[in-house]
Amino acid sequence: MRVLMTGATGLIGKETGKRLIDAGHSITVLARDEDSARKQLPFPAKIFKWDIGQDVPQAALKDIEAVIHLAGEPIANGRWTAEQKKKIHDSRVKGTRELVSAILGSKTKLKAFVLGSAIGLYGDSGDTVLDESSPKGKGFLADVVQDWEAQVEPLSGTGARVVKVRTSVVFSRHGGALEKIIPLFERGVGGQLGNGQQWMSWIHIDDISRLFVFAVENEKASGALNAAAPESIRNERFTKELAKVLDRPVFLPAPEVALKLALGEMSATVLDSQRVQPKRTLEAGFTFKFDSFSEAIEDVAGVLRGGQHEIFSEQWLPLKPDELFPFYCDEHNLEELTPPFLKFNVVGKSTDEIEEGTLIDYRLSLHGLSFKWRTRIEDWKPGRRFVDTQLSGPYSKWYHVHDFIPFAGGTLVRDRVTYKLPLGYLGDTFAGWKVTGDVKKIFDYRREVIDEKFGRGGVAQQ
Repeated sequence: MRVLMTGATGLIGKETGKRLIDAGHSITVLARDEDSARKQLPFPAKIFKWDIGQDVPQAALKDIEAVIHLAGEPIANGRWTAEQKKKIHDSRVKGTRELVSAILGSKTKLKAFVLGSAIGLYGDSGDTVLDESSPKGKGFLADVVQDWEAQVEPLSGTGARVVKVRTSVVFSRHGGALEKIIPLFERGVGGQLGNGQQWMSWIHIDDISRLFVFAVENEKASGALNAAAPESIRNERFTKELAKVLDRPVFLPAPEVALKLALGEMSATVLDSQRVQPKRTLEAGFTFKFDSFSEAIEDVAGVLRGGQHEIFSEQWLPLKPDELFPFYCDEHNLEELTPPFLKFNVVGKSTDEIEEGTLIDYRLSLHGLSFKWRTRIEDWKPGRRFVDTQLSGPYSKWYHVHDFIPFAGGTLVRDRVTYKLPLGYLGDTFAGWKVTGDVKKIFDYRREVIDEKFGRGGVAQQ
């Protein structure tokens, strides 16, 4: 099918888009910035510019058979001032209304419209077990979700299946709530929130992306579907098991009164209790890959045990792996891929051509300090993969896996770096945030350079 997506550059959008392409679907994306979206998407797509208050390009709706609507202002981007609450409301309610109106006014004959909604609809529900038939709760988020979901009702009379995927807390290392929570534990200041007895509903990133594809493809999927694993947990258990997986201590609890003072009304996002069951999701035939909290949190956070950090980057390029790999076989191209502020240069290597076992020496400067860096090339598979691991340098560990994955007629270039800082716990406490920021800047720069050389024109745009 030809699927139209909004919010495609977000955590859920990226993973869902890859699954759609892998299943043989094609994708059209609506984005506020076409150029930025093209660089971020890990899959090929037609990209059209659209933002709230603008007309949806009619060309973007041509031949569309399904829609996955994920766009919306993040709810945890600062205190809920009147202005921020308006952004949260309008980005969902007004944006959905405009998209639905454009579809109704076009010649598009949809098979399915899948809305990325939220379990915030149920409000603070204590120990009550909730399912898709549970009534609306109280509070700002519950009101927003009710108004939001109401915008898709006009589509019900068109013959299109309307699916409202009510998302819970998404577990992923590379975005979402855990990306903000894990660094607190790494620095030794992670603790339970309030009394820790509030119920927390969650879903693994693999399952939420699978569920959106399921909702597009499966005729039994309609109405509200809770995107929450069958096993809800209390915040106290979440805190203890995450700390255990990370091999970090649990800090003092954050008192409810302190959270309300610090976060204001937004404290509801961490203090509200929601014990959600995916009753209709399971009845529709969806099966969870991760239905156990312990297995899910180990899968997501286990690689970070013992002070390890991970940087992950993906970029789709329109060339075959064998066409891209020669660029990476020249160590001097690393200088081109590295931001100027590092003053990075190659000193030499142990073999004429890069191969497994090759040693490469570099020099670089970071925050006014000069470093020597020696790496060894491992797992050298031309056209597919190689690994460089630090033998000496600024990190206690640096293990960089480069994968070149044939995908959608081009290549999904994947970088996964596992690293540790010197001085262990002290290094994380005093420098972890700064180093993480620096490493992200390096990969953002790398993405720009690679796109300039190999990516422009690779994603069709209108």
